[in-house]
Amino acid sequence: MAFYSYTSVFQLYDDWLKTGDPRVEDWLLMSSPFPQTFITTAYLFFVTFLGPRLMENRKPFELKKVMFIYNVCISSFCLYMFYEFLMSGWATGYSFRCDIVDYSNSPKALRMAKACWLYYFFKFIEMLDTIFFVIRKKTAQLTFLHIYHHIVAAYTLWFVVKFAAGCLRPGANFIR
Repeated sequence: MAFYSYTSVFQLYDDWLKTGDPRVEDWLLMSSPFPQTFITTAYLFFVTFLGPRLMENRKPFELKKVMFIYNVCISSFCLYMFYEFLMSGWATGYSFRCDIVDYSNSPKALRMAKACWLYYFFKFIEMLDTIFFVIRKKTAQLTFLHIYHHIVAAYTLWFVVKFAAGCLRPGANFIR
């Protein structure tokens, strides 16, 4: 259907969401882009405005133990995601080229979808590192690109998991 034939933006939005992967519809943060919009807006508000204002007349928090535990958990989670991507795809039949997405409910296809979702969810967990910078009063180390990376990565990965965007579209083969 042509873009101009839609009667409202709401109809266009509803039809657009219907083209998503039905397997992920009930997964956390996947039914709509609005929950992640709320999270990223709150994140942006905290790291650019509220956090620095709250910390303005306070001593920095001492978070050595918390940061150690956070970093061990992040590293462990990264290893687990690496393992899941290997075992759901690249070590068990996927090539390093753009493969057609398997939209079936086979265990292997669902495992790959879950691995992609884990990576998406991980981007929200990684937002904590910026919050730690703010409450430790290390805001000089924050840059536009650091904050931009977290926000754009979250939206990009939502599209990948929800719609299998980019080279993952069925029939796409960009690397010959």
